[in-house]
Amino acid sequence: MKVLLLTGLGALFFTYYWADNFDPASLQGARVLLTGASAGIGEELAYHYARLGSHLVLTAHTEAFLQKVVGNCRKLGAPKVFFIAADMASREVPELVVQFALDKLGGLDYLVLNHLGAAPAGTRAHSAPGTRWLMQVLRPCSNLPPTSGRVRHPSCPQVNLLSYVQLTSLALPSLTDSKGSLVVVSSLLGRVPASFSSPYSAAKFALDSFFGALQRELRVQDVNVAITRCVLGLQDRASAKEGVRGVTRAQAAPGPKAALAVIRGGATRVSHVFYPWRFHVLCLLRAWLPHPRAWFVRQELNVTATAAA
Repeated sequence: MKVLLLTGLGALFFTYYWADNFDPASLQGARVLLTGASAGIGEELAYHYARLGSHLVLTAHTEAFLQKVVGNCRKLGAPKVFFIAADMASREVPELVVQFALDKLGGLDYLVLNHLGAAPAGTRAHSAPGTRWLMQVLRPCSNLPPTSGRVRHPSCPQVNLLSYVQLTSLALPSLTDSKGSLVVVSSLLGRVPASFSSPYSAAKFALDSFFGALQRELRVQDVNVAITRCVLGLQDRASAKEGVRGVTRAQAAPGPKAALAVIRGGATRVSHVFYPWRFHVLCLLRAWLPHPRAWFVRQELNVTATAAA
């Protein structure tokens, strides 16, 4: 029965992913605000949008890395590329970033939320400080006028939740006017909780819940703004793999391919993107077959290493 079920699911997903109505020309001239654009999948997203002829505002924490990405985007053919280095830990920064994008582009067609805050090194996975670091803004940061495109305040904790909510709230009027799209880059751990990832999973589950509820609210109100939630796995950049070395057996996915899947999903206004596609099956198994789900998770963890974390 289980074999038949998995075979049927495989056929269903093959049919689903075979259908392709992505039109690259639809992104030519599109106005895109992309966060977390200096490295990893954010960098790859910027390059794909540049090749497709989109107008870009890129933001991330480190100005030097952003400048490199901006230069590469221009070489790849992006008609307009602007950047603003910003620390999303501050309550004031999202407003400055969105206003910067609106001023430079005249409006938004896409808001792509991809930035990430990580717990400090050495923080135990189940600790209160680790969770607080990921999810809470401890205090507002003041005196943050942008200087040479740079906005940051290093004393504030990084966040994975509140800045996403702020950016969305601030950009929503422009996205409503343009009938645009909101793309949220998240993780499998925001759908299927795994051992030794408590704070990170909590932040990602909160994101998934918030944007799932917002998606329903916009439909009820007949607001024509698409929300695409992207469920991704471990990416193949060096820093991501180094952070889980010896802990997980999961194979990293190629960043350019994952980024293209995100872009296609946003452009076609689908509600979800799963990359690799097998993550869709894992999310279904979480509800249907909890014991096999635990078995799948154990196959990707070095339990001895994680128990010592």
